Amino acid sequence: MQKHSILLVEDEEHLHEALKLNLEMEGYEVDSAFDGGDALKKIQSAHYDLLILDIMLPSLDGFSITEHMRLNNNQTPILILSAKNTSANRVQGLKLGADDYLTKPFNLEELLLRVAKLIQKNAQQTNASPQMDSYQFKGHSIDFNASEVLLASGQKITLTKRELLLLKLLIEHKHNVVTREKILQLVWGYQVFPNTRTIDNFILNFRKYFEIDPKHPKHFISMRGVGYKFQD
Repeated sequence: MQKHSILLVEDEEHLHEALKLNLEMEGYEVDSAFDGGDALKKIQSAHYDLLILDIMLPSLDGFSITEHMRLNNNQTPILILSAKNTSANRVQGLKLGADDYLTKPFNLEELLLRVAKLIQKNAQQTNASPQMDSYQFKGHSIDFNASEVLLASGQKITLTKRELLLLKLLIEHKHNVVTREKILQLVWGYQVFPNTRTIDNFILNFRKYFEIDPKHPKHFISMRGVGYKFQD
């Protein structure tokens, strides 16, 4: 059975070694980083099942790492450890995309329980949501890996990363309304707060690409005050 891998990012050496030892005793494979820059390099070059992340780090803080990961659609679960125990810091971490937030000093048993739950939840979501590489409808062919669309007209267009994320989200929930809140969390990662018009502009682009009559859409529908819906 393959071990779950954790990247532990903590610059306080004694705490780092204690956490690493206890996590390894629980059966996890633990990789270490002691500053933000090194952590980011490791995140970009390897797969982890969980990131345990301190906020106050040399070179790059934990909030910046969290934001960078979510902007680049890296959905690895993040457990933030922080000496900052104000609600404002907790809210900031969660808004940027962290999955959990634990303040120092903490109970070791509680930490290990939270680690186990985050890894279990991530595994369940991964197994329940197979990766969608392509999608076809009405003569259009979308290649999510290549970021390309071959339209029914024969024209080929390249989508931006955010267009791809929003398009995939809508297609995965086809015939159901996707709320603005969910779009903010999964596509924008909360690092900015786009207004309704910003998301509408993306929907307008999809209509130009895919609709026979963009002014009377049949596939990309705005549900006023609620969210957006795709139907093929």
